Order: sequence, then C-alpha cells, then structure tokens
Amino acid sequence: MHSSGSVTAIVYPIRAFQALLLVVALLLGGCGALGEKGDEQANWPANKLYSEAKSLMAEGAWEPAIKLFEKLEARYPYGRYAQQSQLEVAYAYFRQQETASAISACDRFIRLHPNHPSVDYAYYLKGLANFNEDIGIMGFISNQDLTERDPKAARESFDAFKELVRKFPDSKYTPDAIARMNYLVNALASYEVHVARYYLKRGAYVAALNRAQMAIKTYPDAPAHEEALFLMIKAYDLLAMNDLRDDTERIMRKNFPKSEYYVRGLGSPDPWWKLW
Repeated sequence: MHSSGSVTAIVYPIRAFQALLLVVALLLGGCGALGEKGDEQANWPANKLYSEAKSLMAEGAWEPAIKLFEKLEARYPYGRYAQQSQLEVAYAYFRQQETASAISACDRFIRLHPNHPSVDYAYYLKGLANFNEDIGIMGFISNQDLTERDPKAARESFDAFKELVRKFPDSKYTPDAIARMNYLVNALASYEVHVARYYLKRGAYVAALNRAQMAIKTYPDAPAHEEALFLMIKAYDLLAMNDLRDDTERIMRKNFPKSEYYVRGLGSPDPWWKLW
C-alpha cells in the first residue's frame, strides 16, 4: 500500500509539470507569431523604410509616415537616412498643422546638424510653420479684434526667416523668405496701428500714442507708418500737447505730402485731423 501511494504521488506532479510546459510553449509560440505578424518591417533596411515612409507622405498619410520615419531613426540612428528622416518628420508635422511639433523638429535638426547641406531648409520650414500659424494677421482684421490676438507667431516667423537670410543669403529659399518678411513687417506694423486706433477711440490717448510710436520706431518703412503719424497727431492734440502735435504734422507732411488724411480737412475751418 505504501509503495503504490508513492507512485501515485510522483506521477501526478510530473503530469502537471508537463501540462504547464505545454501551456508555456503555446503562449510563447503565439507571442512569437503575433510579434512577427505585427511588425512587418522588422527586417527592413533603412532605404526601404525611408522609401515606404515617403510613399505614405505622397498619399497624405502623415501620421503613419511619421511613425515609420521615427522607427527608421531609432533602428539606424546614424547616416543620411536618419538625418533626412528628421527633416521629413518636421515637414509631415507642418502638413498636419501641428505647429509646435513641426517647430520642435526643425529646432532639433538645426541643433544636431548645424552644418548639414539642408539646414537652410530647416530654418525656412520653421519660418513657414509660424507664418501659417499667423497667416491671417491681415485677413482677420475684419473678423477679430487684433487687440485680442498676440502676434507672437508672426514675430517668431520673421526671426526664423531673418536667420535664414543672414546665414544663407544664397539659399534657394532666401528670396521667398525675404518676401514673407516684408509681408510680416507690414502685418506687424498694421497690428500696432490697429491697437493705437483702438486705444484712441476709447480715450486712452497716452496708450494710443505709445503704440503708434512703437509702430514707427520698429517698422519705419511699413505702409502703416502714415496712419501711425496721423494717430500721433490726433493723440497729441487731444492731450493738448500742441508743440509736439505741430512737430509731428510737419514730419507727416514731409514724408506723406499727398496723404489721403489731408483731403478730409479741405473746405472746413477745422484742422484736418479733427475731422476723423
């Protein structure tokens, strides 16, 4: 009886152990199959990962393309495909209108590869990202009060383009960057003048004067310079600072002898600036 009980006690643990091994083997086999099926690009070389990601971008599949470029860089961190992937990621974020991510990717590329042949493009793309973020600075004047909007993106776009022009005057992107800088100067000057007009209408004459002066000092060649001088004349007049008003009017007549603002005062006994 004792020997029979001993055999039974040995057989059951062995069978349980064998069953456990079978379950583990099945689980490992299943995980392996899933892993192999789930990562079809596991053994792809860098050039194939890059070409596949570019194909996704051509189809407008920006998010899958970004993931594939990031996978390429993680597996092959050195070499031209990894560097180019960083630029492609920045562009993909730009096309997705994820401005912060696009700018961050551009900054990363500039920091890691300051002497790369395409670093001028990184500066240009950074400027574009901010430019598109604030592209409506002129157009939304009729839709939104500019005093409620911070033109930070426009200033940062200008700075990025300015850096491109300074460092790479012969870059193929420089002419377009200069054109956009001119647009941004006009837009930012118009913003300051709009704010000055806003303050003037609400009786905040000193604040209006300060914003008009800022527009002239910061953006002296912008078309908005003319209205900025006009607003200064009005603010000085309303503040009873007659000498400064007259000095500013002389400057305005010298720089804008045919200003439309003078026409409004013809045939009236009152000074032209009081008819606005």
